[in-house]
Amino acid sequence: MPVRLALFLILLFIGGRLLASDNGTDRSVVVERHWQHFTVAEDGSYVLDVELVKTIVTASAVEQHAEQYINYNGSLDTVASIEAWTTKPDGRRVPVGPQQIREQQEAASSDAPMFQDTRLKVVIFPGVQAGDTLTLRYSVRRHTPLFPGQFEDFTIGRPWRHKDFRLTYDLPASMQLQADAVGFVPQATESAPGRRRYSWRYVDGDNQRIEQGSVSYLDYGRRLAVSTFPDYAAFAHAYHARAAAASLPDAAITKLAGEITRGLDDPHARASALSDWVRRNIRYVAVYLGPGGVVPHPAASVLVNRYGDCKDHAALLQALLAASGIPSSAALVNGDDAYRLPGVPTLGVLNHVIVYVPQLQLFLDPTAATVAGGFLPPGLLGKPVLLADSGQFAVTPAYQPARSRTATRFDIARDGSSRFHVRRTSSGAIAEPYRQAVRATPQGEREGFVRRMLAGLGQTGEGLFEPGETESANGAREDYTLTFSGATDGFVRLPGPVALATTYNFWGGLGDAVFELGREPERRQEFVCPAVDAEDELRYALPPRTRVLALPKGLQVDDGRFFYRSQYARQGNTVLVKRRLQFRHTAATCTPEDYRQMRPALERMMTDLRGQVVVQGR
Repeated sequence: MPVRLALFLILLFIGGRLLASDNGTDRSVVVERHWQHFTVAEDGSYVLDVELVKTIVTASAVEQHAEQYINYNGSLDTVASIEAWTTKPDGRRVPVGPQQIREQQEAASSDAPMFQDTRLKVVIFPGVQAGDTLTLRYSVRRHTPLFPGQFEDFTIGRPWRHKDFRLTYDLPASMQLQADAVGFVPQATESAPGRRRYSWRYVDGDNQRIEQGSVSYLDYGRRLAVSTFPDYAAFAHAYHARAAAASLPDAAITKLAGEITRGLDDPHARASALSDWVRRNIRYVAVYLGPGGVVPHPAASVLVNRYGDCKDHAALLQALLAASGIPSSAALVNGDDAYRLPGVPTLGVLNHVIVYVPQLQLFLDPTAATVAGGFLPPGLLGKPVLLADSGQFAVTPAYQPARSRTATRFDIARDGSSRFHVRRTSSGAIAEPYRQAVRATPQGEREGFVRRMLAGLGQTGEGLFEPGETESANGAREDYTLTFSGATDGFVRLPGPVALATTYNFWGGLGDAVFELGREPERRQEFVCPAVDAEDELRYALPPRTRVLALPKGLQVDDGRFFYRSQYARQGNTVLVKRRLQFRHTAATCTPEDYRQMRPALERMMTDLRGQVVVQGR
C-alpha cells in the first residue's frame, strides 16, 4: 500500500473515531467567557457577579440565545444590576435598554400566591443575527441564605464550546469549602486578609452524545459541587432544623387523618391512604428546592390552599401520618435521572423531597399524581436518599411489582377486513398510571382513541374504547383492565400470500419494552433498565380454507437477566402467538458492560418480535 494512502486511511480512521466521540457538542454557539464570582459572608449570604459572553455561530441558535434568563427568589435575593449589549461583527455595539429587561413570574408558580416570589429577569437582545456576540453582566445579592452560616453551589457543563469558563468563591477564612470536581480543575488564586478564595476552570473538550434512556449527565459529565457542610449528615440536620416545624398537625389535620383512615387498622394501608389523599387533592406546583427555598409552608396552610411544591406535600403528609400515629421523615432525593450523589452535599442534586416511614420501610411520594400510595414513580427507584431527621442514607427499592397482560384477537373475513378485540390488564405499580391517563382523557378524545391506535399500526378503522373501572373501589392498588374493539378495512389482501405481523404493541406492550431496551447498538453511558413483567397473546381467526404457509419457530431465552419465551401454533382456523417476558436487574440502572452482555439476547428477541406468519387464501 502506498505510504500516502496508508497515512490517509489512518487519519480517516482516527478522525472517524474522534468524530464519534464528539457528536454531542452544540456548535451553534461558542461561549467566549463565562465568569461567576461569589463573595460569601459569614452568615451564608452572598453576592454573585456574572459575566457571560457568547458568540452566535448559526442562525438556528438565535431564538434560543437571544433571550437570557436570570433566576432569583424575590424573598431571598435582590438583582442589584444588569448590563447587556450585542456586538456586531463590524464592532458596533447595540445596548440592551431598560425596556428590554423584563420581569416575570416563573411559569411553575403561576396561580399560586405562595410561590410568587420565584421570579425571572428576561434580558432581550435586539436584532440578533449569526455572527453577533452577546454580553451579559449582572449581580445578584442573596440577603437571606437558605441555610444560615452555610454555603453550597452546583454547576454542570453545557454542550457548547467554552473558551474561558471559571468559577470563583471568596469566603471568610473561617468557612472551609469542600469540592467534588469532574471536568473542572482548581486554579491558583490569591486571598485577601481574613478571606479564602477558591477558583476552578472548566476543561473544554469533546461531548458525548446523550444516549437514549441514559442516566442524567450529572452522573458522568462535567460538574462542580462545592459546599461548606462537612458531610451529608450535617446537611440533613440543617434541612430538618428549618423544615420540621412545618409538619406539625393541627386540629383540622388530625380530624382529616381520622376521616381518611376510618376503618383501616393496618398501618401500611393507613399510610398509603393518606398519601393517596394528598396526591389527589393537593395541586402540585413544581418549584425546585433551591430556587423555591428550603422551608416548607406550614402543613395547615397547605391544606387550606390545596397546593404546594414537593416539600409542602411532604410536610402535609408527615402531619397526617403523625396525626394517625405513624412517625415519618422527610427524605431528600434526586427527582430527575441522577442516581449518584457528589462527594459533597448540594441542593443541585438533592432537589426533591419525599416521605419515609421507617416502621414500614416505606417510601411515599405524595406529589406523584399518577402513582398510587405505596408505590414510587419509576424515576425514583433504586436511588440513594438522605433522611432529614437522622442524617442517614437509605435506598429506595430497585424493583416494585408491575405486570402487564395483553390479549389481542383479529377475526379476519374472506375480503381481508377484520374485527378486533384488545384486552389490557395492568397490575401493581403500573395500574394507577394507566387508570389516571384514561381519567384525564376527555370523553371526546376517547372516542377517537381506537382510530389513533390503529393509525399508529398502519391500519384504518373505527372502534369502541371501554375504559373499565377508572375509579377503584378498593384503593388504587388493584388491577386495572381496559378494552377496545372494532373493525379495520383492508387488514390483509387475500387471497395472498400475505404476511401477518406477530407483534402489535398497543400502548406499551411487551414488544415496546424489548425495543426500548435495545434502542442503542452500543452504549458508553449507564442507562435506566427498569424491571419488566409482561405477557402478550395474539390470536388470528383465519377465514375458512386458509393455509398457513409459514409459522415462526418458537424462541426461549433464559440468561439470568431475561426470561423470554415465544410460542406459535395453529389450532384449527386459529393461529395463536404467545409471548412472556421477565427482566430484572440487580439495580435500577445498567452499565455499558451489562449492555454488552445483554445485547445478544436483545437481538434474538427483537428478531423474534419481527417474525411473521405467512398465510394463503383459497
